[in-house]
Amino acid sequence: MRNIYFILLCTLISPVLVLGQTSKEELFENPNKTAGVHYAYPVHEITPSSPAPKGYEPFYISHFGRHGSRYLISDSDYKDVIDLFEDARKNNALTDLGLDVLIRLNRVWEETEHRGGDLSNLGVEEHRGIAERMYNSYPQVFAKDAKIDACATTVVRCVLSMDAFCERLKELNPALKTTRQSGMKWQSYLNHHTKEAIDYRSAQNTWREEYRKFEEKHTNPDRLINTLFSDQTYILRQVNPDKVMRQLFAIAGGMQNIDTKLSFYDIFDNQELFDLWQCKNYTLYVNDANYARNGGIMMENCKPVLKDILDKANKAISSNERGADLRFAHDGNIIPLAMLLHLDGCYNSVSDSDGFYKVWSDFKVAPMAGNIQLVFFKKDKSDDIIVKFMLHEKETLVPPIETDIAPYYHWKDVQAYYNKWLNNEIKQ
Repeated sequence: MRNIYFILLCTLISPVLVLGQTSKEELFENPNKTAGVHYAYPVHEITPSSPAPKGYEPFYISHFGRHGSRYLISDSDYKDVIDLFEDARKNNALTDLGLDVLIRLNRVWEETEHRGGDLSNLGVEEHRGIAERMYNSYPQVFAKDAKIDACATTVVRCVLSMDAFCERLKELNPALKTTRQSGMKWQSYLNHHTKEAIDYRSAQNTWREEYRKFEEKHTNPDRLINTLFSDQTYILRQVNPDKVMRQLFAIAGGMQNIDTKLSFYDIFDNQELFDLWQCKNYTLYVNDANYARNGGIMMENCKPVLKDILDKANKAISSNERGADLRFAHDGNIIPLAMLLHLDGCYNSVSDSDGFYKVWSDFKVAPMAGNIQLVFFKKDKSDDIIVKFMLHEKETLVPPIETDIAPYYHWKDVQAYYNKWLNNEIKQ
């Protein structure tokens, strides 16, 4: 009862992040959210943190971040649809709106050619901003003799995200000691996927047929295609309506991450955007999160990084060090980590596909530059280390762990809970 009281009190008086149920209206009001994991970092949603208990000061931060905003993963994500529209133009098969969309696509291509998968300028700025706010919020962590260790997967956009973050810290305090690493040694735990998880995703008898039916039901391209193409014979012979709709949807969602200031949301109606987003949200929930029928196997993917978090935190505590461990990876890594950590709203488990979006939303868990921070505090003449959890720089709760100081937790309780997961004493 005491734990419940403190959590309720914390929710009422402090800006703790509680990932509430997603609604159609939320996405209708902000179509950028339908981009899902392409949603640009929601810096506008950051709120002030609650004060630490009296006498406690921060000394260490354990961070796990996704790379910043990027271009669509491949040049072909842009070029294939451009080529189709160019061919349709040559065959007088575009409407006026279709011609306008082609003009916009060609403007986008001026920036995006040869940039598939690259970190964008916004992605750099997102990580610089996160670093600066971390530095200003917890200056004690970055005081004299602080040690900053950073590592990234081998993917260039992650390495450049790490560099952007660390460079900003060095600009703020040139005396900081920083190390930056990337290679298979770090890749092996930052981007770990078990054989069971890989087999589940690729198997034909686990989730794919049910998803195929869901996608078919939620992809309705006729209205859109007929506003863009004027020749029914051309559509019949040359256009895959479902594919073109999804291609344009991906480009529309990715525009928020690049410099070119154009929008494609006007060619969709709200329901189309919502339905297409549900399809993407579905695949991520089933393949990376706590889908009720995958047996919790995705939690195994991030146990190595959880062990790394615990080990390095305990090293910082025992050595009386100040500093931070910074990790940079991908959406497919932060999603299962948030789940295993049991951050509020990140581990819900259901099987009804029509209700996935109500309990789990990709843009809330893994936007571009999404991050998890564990901020550690200590008090003179006390061995009671406390920690708070932050998701995208907003305090959040871990409901399974009891606390009398929410949103702060006693570290001994936190590591005891997570060690049970690592030792398989808790089963999904």
